[in-house]
Amino acid sequence: MKDLFDLHGKVALVTGASRGIGASIAKLLAAHGALVIVSSRKAEACAAVVDEIIAAGGKAEARACHIGDMTQINALFADITSAHGRLDILVNNAATNPYFGHILDTDEAAFQKTVDVNIRGYFFMSSGAAKIMATHGGGSIINVASVNGVIPGPLQGIYSITKAAVIAMTKSFAHECAQMGIRVNALLPGATDTKFASALFGNPVILEKALTRIPMKRIAEPDEMAGTVLYLASDAASYTTGACINVDGGYLVS
Repeated sequence: MKDLFDLHGKVALVTGASRGIGASIAKLLAAHGALVIVSSRKAEACAAVVDEIIAAGGKAEARACHIGDMTQINALFADITSAHGRLDILVNNAATNPYFGHILDTDEAAFQKTVDVNIRGYFFMSSGAAKIMATHGGGSIINVASVNGVIPGPLQGIYSITKAAVIAMTKSFAHECAQMGIRVNALLPGATDTKFASALFGNPVILEKALTRIPMKRIAEPDEMAGTVLYLASDAASYTTGACINVDGGYLVS
């Protein structure tokens, strides 16, 4: 019987992969045979993840890219095309949340940075990847959104707005790219123990309040997000596109 989760021969690009959810995703895709391009703003941080993957018997490369910078996005795709001639999987995971406070106090700089990375970055990463995928029969794009895109997080207004946009973006790309053989889906993580979320869940008061809304009564580990991405990247999800999958301990149904 065919192994539906076998990714041998596939080239995968994971952004924001130097730590947290992105690193867990990169390691799992590599463990299932993909050559994984580990990307984030700092090449040295990516290299550490690449070393772990190679030590475990996988294949990986490091590429620095700040997805808030269009020049770097274009250079990344040119490099991938030159080096590999294909791209089969894109995981848009890099994101930013520079402002925590009342929505009325959001300054223009924080607004623009969040939009540039979380909306513009995801859009043009998806567009660039899809153009490469279309040349060899298709591929899979997975956007890491957030439960905050469904229920806005307290004092996380602009971040939540951008994650709602990612959910809409996922559905738009899924609709328009399906006939190219490109599937586009989203992961919606709930509360997860990452450095990115430490400003929130490192606060015992905020953590206790969050746990009252989560039926499973705990926050997730980054590795608990990776399995859904593996499914969406693989042939096991061959008829799945436009899906937005909650991995949140029951938060959105509580």
